[in-house]
Amino acid sequence: MKLGLNLGYWGAGNDKDNLLLAREADRLGYSVCWAAEAYGSDAPTVLSWVAAQTERIDIGSAVMQIPARTPAMTAMTAATLDSLSGGRFRLGLGVSGPQVSEGWHGVRFDNPLGRTREYVDIVRLALGRRRVSYQGRHYTLPLPDGPGKALQLTVRPVREQVPIYLASVGPKNLALTGEIADGWLGVFFAPEHAGVSIDPIRQARVAAGRAEAADPLAGFDIVPTVPVVVGDDVAEAANGVRLYTALYVGGMGSRQQNFYNALVRRMGYEEVAQTVQDLYLDQKQLAAADALPVDLLDATALLGPRDRIADRLHAYAEAGVSTLSVAPLAGSTQDRVQTLRTMVDAVERAGLA
Repeated sequence: MKLGLNLGYWGAGNDKDNLLLAREADRLGYSVCWAAEAYGSDAPTVLSWVAAQTERIDIGSAVMQIPARTPAMTAMTAATLDSLSGGRFRLGLGVSGPQVSEGWHGVRFDNPLGRTREYVDIVRLALGRRRVSYQGRHYTLPLPDGPGKALQLTVRPVREQVPIYLASVGPKNLALTGEIADGWLGVFFAPEHAGVSIDPIRQARVAAGRAEAADPLAGFDIVPTVPVVVGDDVAEAANGVRLYTALYVGGMGSRQQNFYNALVRRMGYEEVAQTVQDLYLDQKQLAAADALPVDLLDATALLGPRDRIADRLHAYAEAGVSTLSVAPLAGSTQDRVQTLRTMVDAVERAGLA
């Protein structure tokens, strides 16, 4: 099992700390460092900054928002980052949600599956340095009634193929991920409920002829972001992820459409999901966080002493996880640096290095 580092969002006053974490992950031999974007910092600028000050670690977008850029612009950015980093870029994409897509980018959140499929088609076409000519339902290149012509990307990525990951939560989007992507970016992943997310990926890869039924995840990267809080007491460590979990389960999206809330429901926590959402949307964020049971937090994070975490890693490996992205949420900067070191030790103790 490889390790990754998820820096989350930049610009929250922790920029120097995040760079320190990225450098430490590079020194420790972590496989990849991911950065996110929503409606604040953008991922490509952060990744360029990190790549310039690291040596070996891959850089990845988790994610670049599909409604924020044309597919051609995304291909340009991916090729540039791969070139600047010496072949270390991984392209993570996601449709975001209706609030951000329509409220921030002014792009209708309709038919996200169809848009994603065509988007990835065009990005691959451009990154393959072929002339981009595409006739789809959502994208037509060049436009048929103007002077535009099919163009070819002038920047050459270092690698022959820049790996494309999709961040997906719902069953249909998960199936699309298995069909067209090279990897999956997961969140709130619980090994005991792995089938909720990974079964649609497995089935789609076999159906699309991308893998054999005997080994449907061969060559595919399963990458959940997992909060990690190291400490002697599990219940106390769980407090370090309460606000983070409450934000996504309760407040990320609307009452009618919250992908993370729906995921928690599919994992069997229907009443918890409803309660947390009701409290959060009523502006009772602390109460929403307190309403999260320790067993849910423990199922979707790595909590407690090093040896307990090492033992728990076996469940992740058995579930199919190939790269575990660490999100060190709690404590001081030095505590989070130590968390990165502890995870390396835990993987070695578990015999998964």
